[in-house]
Amino acid sequence: MEQEVLNVMPRIGDQAPDFEAVTTKGKIKFSEFAKDKWVVLFSHPADFTPVCTTEMSGFAERKAEFEALNAELMGLSIDSIHAHLAWVNNVRKNTDVYFDFPIIADIDMKVSKLYGMLQPNESETAAVRAVFFIDPSKKIRLIMYYPLNVGRNMDEILRSLEALQVSDKHGVALPLNWKKGDRVIVPPPKDLDEMQERIDGDYDEKIDFYLVKKDLK
Repeated sequence: MEQEVLNVMPRIGDQAPDFEAVTTKGKIKFSEFAKDKWVVLFSHPADFTPVCTTEMSGFAERKAEFEALNAELMGLSIDSIHAHLAWVNNVRKNTDVYFDFPIIADIDMKVSKLYGMLQPNESETAAVRAVFFIDPSKKIRLIMYYPLNVGRNMDEILRSLEALQVSDKHGVALPLNWKKGDRVIVPPPKDLDEMQERIDGDYDEKIDFYLVKKDLK
């Protein structure tokens, strides 16, 4: 039974599993957290470790950019609340960077198991570096996994969040390396009439009927 729990892996499009947890910002119930906002939920292997310190500092230093995209941050590791508080204080004292967002104290590994953050071939006692992008309806929209020894890319995390929001708002797709201000892809035609419209239509960039780009006005 325990192995079955460990193997749960939420997928893109699933509702984010609900949970209650103790965090550095007090006790929270996830389904009631950040109403009408996106949530970027991310795990790190352990407090007081070098790669994790750089990553958490990166989230903290760019927190305002996430807030500008209507998103709240939430971290997690399999450490006690006392370890979390000591680490937050230590980093602030040494670097002036303050982790001013909730960090889940997942000492019983309940949330890590719910979200498939424990991957036994990597570690059975530390969460891998997972990032879950969860929309305001609490649906999982994008998942990133990194191993214990490779730090994440904060530019890519922010780019991905913005791309999801642009796609939702405008009903478009985003090409390779898309960033704000770049042209977007018009969804491919679903029938012959739409195909002909792509062929005859006036677009900002047209490779062929199946690959059409436009500027967002």
